[in-house]
Amino acid sequence: MAAAGVQLIPSPEEIMQILKRTGAFREGHFVYPNGKHTAHYFQMPLAFRYYDTARVLAVALSRKFRVDRDIASQMPKVSIISPSSGGIPVAFGVRDALSAQQIYWAEQENGQRMYRQYVNQGDIAPCIIVDDIIRSGHAIEETVELVKSLGAPIIGCGAIVHFTSAPKEIGGVPIRSLVEFDEKYYNSAAECVDCKAGAPEEHVRF
Repeated sequence: MAAAGVQLIPSPEEIMQILKRTGAFREGHFVYPNGKHTAHYFQMPLAFRYYDTARVLAVALSRKFRVDRDIASQMPKVSIISPSSGGIPVAFGVRDALSAQQIYWAEQENGQRMYRQYVNQGDIAPCIIVDDIIRSGHAIEETVELVKSLGAPIIGCGAIVHFTSAPKEIGGVPIRSLVEFDEKYYNSAAECVDCKAGAPEEHVRF
């Protein structure tokens, strides 16, 4: 059964085609608010605005967890957790695919990642943290600390897209993804090859 499950996961090339088709993956000359330049930009919510596309991506990611015997043995008494609002559609899709019992998402408040009030110690079942994209891994790392502070074990972690420059594991748990993307950043306009070529800039918010 495990082998059959793996075959049902679309290839990274197929996932990238979905992201391109929906406009979630763009190529050009982009400038981030921190001043970094790049030739690629992911706006993942554009892929999740379509139900059929969102389901394909979420179900594919869920299968990365389902084939793990340790994770599968704890189903359905697990929590699916998103580090931020961007990962909420992924979390709901994965929760549905795995029939997990709980779902939570963290938010930034006064510079600190936290849950809403009244999520208490011991409330959270063993959890799988999922996001739409992992660029640096900071949000995931903060969520791991938040979850641990509430006494919940982390049994899985994953994203649709994972940048190769981000950590490969979090809290001793490997990060699973549908696409490993080797992003190239330039720290300034002076270093950027697109700037040197005179390519027009497109400023993105995040």
